[in-house]
This record gives sequence, structure tokens and C-alpha cells, in this order.
Amino acid sequence: MEKKMGKVYLVGAGPGDEELLSVKARRLFETADVFVYDALVSTEILSMIPEEKKVIYVGKRKGNHVKSQAEIQEILLKETKKGNTVVRLKGGDPFVFGRGGEEALELEKEGVSFEIIPGVTSALAALAYAGIPVTHRDFASSFCVVTAHKRKEKDEEIDYVSLVRMGGTLVFLMGVSVLEEILNGLRMAGMAPDMPAAVVENGTTSTQRCILSTVESLTMEAKKAKIHAPAVIVVGKVCNLAKKLSWTKKRKLGGKKILVTRPRKRNEGLSSRLRSLGAQVIEFPTISLNPIEENEKLDQVLRTKEQRWYVFTSPEGVETFFAWLAERKMDIRHIWKTEDKLAVIGSATACELKKRGFFPDLMPKEYYAKDLGECLASAVKEGERVVLLRAREGSAEILKPLKEKEIPITDIPLYDTTVGGKPWLIRKIEKEFQTGTIDCVTFTSASTVKGFVKSFPGLDYGKIHAVCIGRKTKEEADRFGFLSVFAKEAKIDAVIDRILEI
Repeated sequence: MEKKMGKVYLVGAGPGDEELLSVKARRLFETADVFVYDALVSTEILSMIPEEKKVIYVGKRKGNHVKSQAEIQEILLKETKKGNTVVRLKGGDPFVFGRGGEEALELEKEGVSFEIIPGVTSALAALAYAGIPVTHRDFASSFCVVTAHKRKEKDEEIDYVSLVRMGGTLVFLMGVSVLEEILNGLRMAGMAPDMPAAVVENGTTSTQRCILSTVESLTMEAKKAKIHAPAVIVVGKVCNLAKKLSWTKKRKLGGKKILVTRPRKRNEGLSSRLRSLGAQVIEFPTISLNPIEENEKLDQVLRTKEQRWYVFTSPEGVETFFAWLAERKMDIRHIWKTEDKLAVIGSATACELKKRGFFPDLMPKEYYAKDLGECLASAVKEGERVVLLRAREGSAEILKPLKEKEIPITDIPLYDTTVGGKPWLIRKIEKEFQTGTIDCVTFTSASTVKGFVKSFPGLDYGKIHAVCIGRKTKEEADRFGFLSVFAKEAKIDAVIDRILEI
């Protein structure tokens, strides 16, 4: 039987800010099989691709093509013939100087099904993030977007006379290397030397810079600031509005880039809060949690008649426990006794229980294993058993106070923790650490520290700022020499507060 042909989605990834990715594009991140991406797709957006997906880099920069256009097309055809859904991820918008039209024509010629998903072009987004409105009733009623990149030397020169005569805002993409040529062309075509002009580098990202000047002086100012690609050049009276409308750096974490190492399912709250404060977030889970499917020990304990304390030491434990019950169609009413009690290590774990209609009987003031063990040792009565539901490599500190009082304990591992992150993303993130564009990394457990170290063995940890959720996590970070601090409470809100402090 002939295998069904796959489909290609030509997707615009936007200029860098992961929150500018469209809802439709984001949905494909979960359903697609293969991702073929360009050099200008940001690390933040790449970090959103699930680990199990196939990822192929075909980046092209001026003078440095990893894959030719013909080779890229061959990759798309090869993957669709396997029946795969392919996301061709392109920076900005695929139809704005992104060769998306060429790729679509090739797909159509080969009979491959495809869809176009527009992206936010840097021609508009970079200006908006710099506080430059591309049109304004008092200054410009039109705008023109021009590519400064010539396919061949014999290609036609830019018609500067027509551009100047138009009188609107002029936006040039892929033009940093020929900035002086562009500005000279405009002046020779009759544009006033004092016409406002600007260049926006790395628009919408944490490293965005905007140089405001004039047509006469912008080249000199850009060289002085060492502006490099990717950057957008804009010429017109609207540039002066950036002095009043620039907004990105006014946010509390504007201009900051933070690496989050928490497992993907637990990332959402931390990442969204950081983004709401203006930070650019790279989601790089350094640990993955794998439920233990065949758990005879758990099954045996649930069928006994003893009075128990069920103890959860993480939100993942709660989630895994109830998923295990659901898979086996075990009704909680059949295993629960009115005398049974619940204990949790902290507020996040309590929240997971509350979602399911359960409220813990015990939670320590300090969210550490040692404190939970001491609280349990004081609360457990004679004839009661403690059932620990946690990771296989759980902390031994919870056990000591219980053993000292000879309290019966059944320690049941619910999931295994695997350390290490996405191999194909490591090199890109490593380069950002080496160039100093990542401001800090967050660790929410000792395991996330170990996973980070395993993923990046060659980094100088002594130059990396780490914000840890608690003392134990900080102790693990200190072992490797990170510049570490820890939150006043073992809560995500406290981690964010600590980031704001430093």
C-alpha cells in the first residue's frame, strides 16, 4: 500500500519575540513531525519545539549557506514522501523577501500539498518595538518596504528617485552592509540630508538597539555603535517619534534574556510571568520526567486496609499519581478511607491537589524535604503509615525524622528523572552564553542544575548568574561555581522577585 503524501506548512516565525508567533503556527508546533528552520529563527521560538520532533537546520546568511535552495527543496520533498507534516520555519513573513513564493511554486510543481501561515515581518515589528510608527497622519500616509539584497550583480539598482518622490516612510531590509550606499542614493535623489533616519538591530528581542540620526549622519553613528545584521533601516519623519514612544526598555525586565530549565509542563507559569515583565525567555528543560508504568508496589499499597498519610513532594507526583489511577480506571472512592490524610511539600503541590478537589492536611512553612519530614514526624499517630509518592531519586532528608520515630514508611517511586536537554538546541544556546546575551538561568531543583551541567559541560559556570528556588538547589549550583542566589521562599513568585532584585 502506497504511503500517504505529507504536507508542508510555510510558516512565518516573526522577527524574534516568541509571543508574536501566530496561534495557528503555535498549534503546529505540537502536531507537526518535522521542522526545517532558517538562521534568523530565534532561539526562543526554537526552544518551543517539543523534544521528540525532528529538526533540520538549513540556515542561510550572506556568504554562508548551510544548504542551497535546491537542497532545501529536496529535504521538503523527501520528508513529505515519508508522510510527514513539515513546518518550513522562516524568519519574519515567508512572503516578505523570504523566498516563500519560490518554495511554494516548487511544492506546487511537485504536487505537494501546502499552506502558507503568515508571520509578523520585521519591517513593521522592529519599528513598532522601537516606538517608530510606520505611518502617522502628521508625517507619513504611506510606506514602502525595499530589499537592499541583490540576487545577482546584474539585478536592477534601487529606484531612489521614485522612493524619494513618494514622500512616505522608507523601510529597507537586508541593507546594513550597504547602509552608506542606500543613504547616499537617497541624498543624490534629492532627499534632505537632515531627514530623520534610524536603524533597528535585533528588533523585538532582548538585544534590540535603535540608533536615531539623520540621512547624513546615520552611517557614521551605526559604525560607531557597531550595528550588524539583522537590522532594519527606516527613513522618514516618523523616526523622531521614537524619542517619545520607545517603550520596550521601560518594562521591569525589558532587555533581559532568561533561560528557564524547568520541565516543560511546569514552565508555563514562570515563563509567562517573566514575559509579562518584558523578559525574553528561552525554555530549555534540562530534565524530563518519565512515569513508571508498571508499579506493582503502588498497586499493592492501595489495596491494603492500613490508615495512611499520602505524601506528595512535587506537583509532578500528584499529576502522575492521578494519571496512574485513571489509566487503570481505579475510582479514588474505592481506595480512600476517611482516616487517610494528605501531606504536601509546598504550595505548588497543594495547588495540583486542589485542582482535583483535595485539600492537604499538612504543609510545612518552609518548602524543603527536611521540614516536611519533621512536620510529618510530629503529626503521624501510632498505627498510621507514611506513603511517599515521589521521584525515584527523592531526597533522603525527608526520611531521617520519620525513621528516628520508627514510623512505618512505604517509599514509592512514581517517575524517573532524566537529565539533559535538546541536543540540537544546545549549540545555539551555548553560543549565547559565550557572547553574554543570556542574563541569567533559573533552577527549580537540584536535578535541573545537574541537567544543565550535563547539557553544557564546556561552559564557564563562574560567569553565569543563577537564580535558585531554594537553599538545596543553590548548594547544587554552588558545587559547580555558578554565581548563584536563592529565593526567600521556595515559590515561583519568590524566584521572580529575586530576579527583579538582581
